[in-house]
Amino acid sequence: MRTVAYYKGCLASLSAKELDTSTQALAPKVGLELVELEAVTCCGAGDIHEAEPDYYLHLNARILAYAEATGSDTLMTICNVCTLNLRQANHALRNDAELLARVNENLVTVGAPPYSGGVDVLHFLWLISAGEGYELLLEAAHKGLKGLKVAPFYGCQILRPSKLLGFEDPDRPESLERIIRACGGEAIDYPAKIKCCGFPIIQAREDVALAELIQPIEQAKEAGADAMVTPCPLCHLSLDAWQSKLRKQTGKDFQMPILHLSQLVGVAAGLDASELKFKRHVVSVAPVTEKLSV
Repeated sequence: MRTVAYYKGCLASLSAKELDTSTQALAPKVGLELVELEAVTCCGAGDIHEAEPDYYLHLNARILAYAEATGSDTLMTICNVCTLNLRQANHALRNDAELLARVNENLVTVGAPPYSGGVDVLHFLWLISAGEGYELLLEAAHKGLKGLKVAPFYGCQILRPSKLLGFEDPDRPESLERIIRACGGEAIDYPAKIKCCGFPIIQAREDVALAELIQPIEQAKEAGADAMVTPCPLCHLSLDAWQSKLRKQTGKDFQMPILHLSQLVGVAAGLDASELKFKRHVVSVAPVTEKLSV
């Protein structure tokens, strides 16, 4: 069993609690012991990074410091945006001794532990799509997804910038497809799986955001997908909750079920309905559960 510090971020604590419950239930089945970080805040998303870069750096350094204090060398995330922000901050702190010293001085002042740079930030997707995690996934997915056609949606911030993320080819990723196939499902390929979901600009330019959003859903539907899966709760929110906005704008009612990564694997691993919490979704997941007789 691999012990990892677990940072669930904001959405899994609030509007996407089903992501947290399914992740916590699934983790032991894929060899992960989660040490949840309690005294941490939001990573700042992209907003604070743009407006107050030094404040953003301290927010993320504090999260990294508490992760390091657990004794683990790995901080596991379940959000693309959190992954990018934490890896950006980690890279900056590890490569600038003066910056690390200044940030640590401020952390200690507010009662947080100092950070030495000893933690790697890894998304849950990366931990179960390769190595021992993948081998345990193959064993855990005993119930399978036979007959289910699943369209993977990566989004942008788990792939780019590739120099900071670096897990796989940002133009030809394969980790989600690998997991879908390992669970017995059919992975549906389509061009828009690596596009932005539109979330970062929905407040400023809803028309532009929806023009981005419709592409993956429409392409997945045309390719015959029964459902889509994403490793990011912000992408999930866009793809699931905003289908109603697309219906009002375009007249197209896609009714495309959107699953969190941990839910999809959780179905294949036989997680209970109380752990999957599909009833929290906006678009019904009933077509998926009925097809699989969950």
